[in-house]
Amino acid sequence: MTDGVTARKRGRPPRTESADTRDRILAAARAEFSERGYEKTSVRGIAKAAGVDSALVHHYFGTKEQVFEAAVEVAFAPALIERDTVLDGPVEDIGERMTHVIFGLWENPVTRTPLLAIVRSAVNNEAAATVFRRLVSTQLLRRIAGELDAPDAELRAELAAAQLVGIAMLRYVIKVEPLASADVEQIIARVAPVVQGHLTNP
Repeated sequence: MTDGVTARKRGRPPRTESADTRDRILAAARAEFSERGYEKTSVRGIAKAAGVDSALVHHYFGTKEQVFEAAVEVAFAPALIERDTVLDGPVEDIGERMTHVIFGLWENPVTRTPLLAIVRSAVNNEAAATVFRRLVSTQLLRRIAGELDAPDAELRAELAAAQLVGIAMLRYVIKVEPLASADVEQIIARVAPVVQGHLTNP
C-alpha cells in the first residue's frame, strides 16, 4: 500500500509548501538585488540564497527581469497602500501628504532597504529601470494625476515625484551633507510647498 507522501505527484509541492518556497525566493531576490544590484544578481545566485534549484526560480517567476518585477512589487507594496493616504483629502494639501508619505517610507528601515535596492538597480540597468518606471507610472503617478484638474496633470505629477526622488537620492543613497543628517520634519516643511506648487500652481 502506498502512503500519502509517496503518492504525492513528484515535482509539484503541496500548496502551503509552494507558497513558502515562493516567499523564500522573493526574500532572497530582494536581498540579492539590494546587495549586488540588478547587473550582478543572477537567477543561480537567488536560487542558492533561497536554498532551491534554479529551475524552481524559473518555474515560479520566469526570467531574471520577471523575478525583479515581482520583488519590486512586493517591496513597493507599502507605497501603494500609502498612495490612498495621498489621495484621501483636499487637493490643496496633496503636496504635503505626498511629501510626508514618501519621506515616511524612506525613514522607515523596513521599507528603506528594498527602496534602496530598487533605486540602485533602476539607475544602473535599463531593464530594471523599465520595470520600476512601469510600476511607478501605472500604480502611483497616474492615480495622483487623476486627482488634478489640469491638462498637463501627468507632467505635474512627474515633476512632483522628480523633486522627491532627487532629494531622496541625495539624502539616502549618495548621503550628501548636511542634507543626509538634517531633521526630516524640517526637510518636509521646506519641500512640501514646492511639491504642491508642481501639482496645483497655474
